Amino acid sequence: MKIAVAGTGYVGLSVALLLAQHHEVHALDIVPEKVEMLNAGTSPIVDKEITAFLEANTPGGRPLDFHATLDARQAYTGADYAVIATPTNYDEQRNYFDTSSVEAAIAAVRQYSPNAWIVIKSTIPVGYTKQLRETLHDGRILFSPEFLREGHALYDNLHPSRIVVGAPQDDSEAVGAARAFVRLLAEGAAQGEASRHNPDGTVGIPELVVGTTEAEAIKLFSNTYLALRVAYFNELDTYAELRNLDTRAIIDGVCLDPRIGPGYNNPSFGYGGYCLPKDTKQLLANYAAVPQNLIEAIVEANRTRKDFVADEILERVRGAEKPVVGIYRLTMKSGSDNFRQSAIQDVMKRLLAEGATLLVYEPTLDAADFNGNEVTRDLAAFKQRADVIVANRWNDELADVAGKVFTRDLFKRD
Repeated sequence: MKIAVAGTGYVGLSVALLLAQHHEVHALDIVPEKVEMLNAGTSPIVDKEITAFLEANTPGGRPLDFHATLDARQAYTGADYAVIATPTNYDEQRNYFDTSSVEAAIAAVRQYSPNAWIVIKSTIPVGYTKQLRETLHDGRILFSPEFLREGHALYDNLHPSRIVVGAPQDDSEAVGAARAFVRLLAEGAAQGEASRHNPDGTVGIPELVVGTTEAEAIKLFSNTYLALRVAYFNELDTYAELRNLDTRAIIDGVCLDPRIGPGYNNPSFGYGGYCLPKDTKQLLANYAAVPQNLIEAIVEANRTRKDFVADEILERVRGAEKPVVGIYRLTMKSGSDNFRQSAIQDVMKRLLAEGATLLVYEPTLDAADFNGNEVTRDLAAFKQRADVIVANRWNDELADVAGKVFTRDLFKRD
């Protein structure tokens, strides 16, 4: 089977490599350097499993039927499925995801492959797929949400928590195509997944074929719940800090309740990254005519947390003459090279508004400055020059200057 994938970010690339274990996959991108790297067996993003799969796809390794290309005709012609994994950034002015890249990709697919089943993997507003099918008079468009972590995207595809594909439930052909796509994703999962035992007593990978709008809602409500947990434990930490209590002791006691559990409970500077900020805001926009209190509170809680963190940092250097605040890494989490919408950037804006001088240590950034702030890749010099070092996530390379470090990473994990 021939499968095309539009976009080679962490979603598109991980799906492409998963499917290329058993099928012919052509991954389309618009950046020549990325295509060249991929065809040479080099990953353009930091992801251990993606790197291993690409290295194995070189001569002498375990070959995949994977081809990166700049040529839409080559990618889409004759494709049975075309997976759309292009970026959909949140537009603050319109309160809506910018879906123009998805629409452009669909138009390109239809130019070369009128009958391919199109599966949107990009995150989109609730109701968008149904609207698109009606507007384009195209009944061969499906939606499948992704539940991937940056830095662990291929691992999460190999060991999926669940596979969800959306298709109109009154269209038997679309439902059949959706079920076939579920099987493609399950086929690529790691050996042993088919016999795993789930907490709910079921065996194997949970598979859902639901309506397209329900599938879109599953994605946004899932990420908003994760944002809720982050915001909740951050507010717990704020309370404990201001009352001089042991945050970790409280969290440990709270999370021993099996109804709460231990996941997603490590304090941070706020939720961030590519998904949670935009997904929570999009879900809030989808509530425009629906009564709600909680969704808006999650978004506001994240802003409040960043204000608190900035105030705590400034308190550390109050009274010092021309203090330098060191920003240790711009990335959202360890094991990632992506710092889009990382929480630390909002904290930096608050510090700059108060007149702080910032020095950024970010070894993955090949630039002399970041938004006007000096960048260094010399860790020793960074440690020496900074009066306080701000780290959203701890790293043992800071151990020798631990007294300078401000972090709320209590569990030393993401």
